[in-house]
Amino acid sequence: MSDLTILYEDAHLVICLKPVGVLSEDSEKGRCMPALLREHYRAQGKSDYIATVHRLDKIVGGVMVFSRRREVTGKLIAAIAQHEITKEYLAVLRGHPEKPEDTLTDLLFRDAAHNKSYVVKRMRKGVREARLSYREIGRTDELSLVRIRLHTGRTHQIRVQFSSRGLPLLGDIRYGSRDDRCSAALWSCRLSLRHPVTGQMLEVTAPPPEDYPWQLFDAVE
Repeated sequence: MSDLTILYEDAHLVICLKPVGVLSEDSEKGRCMPALLREHYRAQGKSDYIATVHRLDKIVGGVMVFSRRREVTGKLIAAIAQHEITKEYLAVLRGHPEKPEDTLTDLLFRDAAHNKSYVVKRMRKGVREARLSYREIGRTDELSLVRIRLHTGRTHQIRVQFSSRGLPLLGDIRYGSRDDRCSAALWSCRLSLRHPVTGQMLEVTAPPPEDYPWQLFDAVE
């Protein structure tokens, strides 16, 4: 089970690391986190019920929470929809933002047929508001390391909001930045939530892997 790193678990939920290249949801198209978790719990003789309650793109890694009980699944999905679960990310941008920290608000249209999102000028069918805050925490001559807090959860939101400003994520071919050494340099580094059953506050953090491009920066918070 080398692909599975569990950071917190109890009878109701599990928080773990999703590796880059593994799918968030059940799929017959490749390795997926629910299958890895079910295998893990079956080996322990425990209930293998697993439900995905939020997503990370296949090319993105980091912290995710999964439900282990049917009665908990809806509560976690509702908490995410109501922005009661804090999600923070690290990203490496090609270029430097004009401001060291800022809040970005855009209207995003998702083209489901081509699995791509676009920033648009006006509200219409299929368009939703997207908002995030970022803070620059490191830079090289050509790249910036930013820490991001999502305020909405739109498809490809981080990737398209920065790309639309001429700051694509390093290695993100879909949004304009090819780098053969990495896929989109985006990492889910922190989740904070109130336990849906006990009410306890849970906060789980995990640094990105110590490889390219993360090791280009002196300190990754």
